[in-house]
Amino acid sequence: MNETLELIKSRRSVKKYKDTPVEKELIEKIVEAGAWAPSGMNKQSPIILAVTNKELRDKLSALNAGYDTVLKRADPFYGAPCVLVVLADKSVPTYLYDGSLVMENMLLAAHALGLGACWIHRAKQTFETEEGKAILKKLGIEGDYEGIGNCIIGYADMTPAEKPRKDNWVYFVE
Repeated sequence: MNETLELIKSRRSVKKYKDTPVEKELIEKIVEAGAWAPSGMNKQSPIILAVTNKELRDKLSALNAGYDTVLKRADPFYGAPCVLVVLADKSVPTYLYDGSLVMENMLLAAHALGLGACWIHRAKQTFETEEGKAILKKLGIEGDYEGIGNCIIGYADMTPAEKPRKDNWVYFVE
């Protein structure tokens, strides 16, 4: 089978990480893959925050945890040492889709580079808070951005099980 298709089929969400830092060169490759994601009308509305600073990573985790009403995890980032936050400019009509494509590219790139990764939701809620807005302001990011997702990455400390796929994904209309 084609290498790309095999990569897509073998990617899994990793939910336990070693505390080993991810090398900057690998992070740069992953965010580069995100930057090359397609976007509506090539507006390139998303931006990526590559967070390896433990203090900020932990603050984002705590903000995110405040909205975790289902699983109520202490660390919704599962111990991952790096968080790639995707935000997108809400003035672009396709911002949500554009940001989602960035997330998928980064998830696949992390897997291709031998790292674990997982999409963690609630970036929208995190950056709607005053604390979230203050983080962006402190980083010099201005504009009307919405959090799309958190792509956590790191060295996996687990092997995720393969999950079966449903049979009725496609309806061919010929």
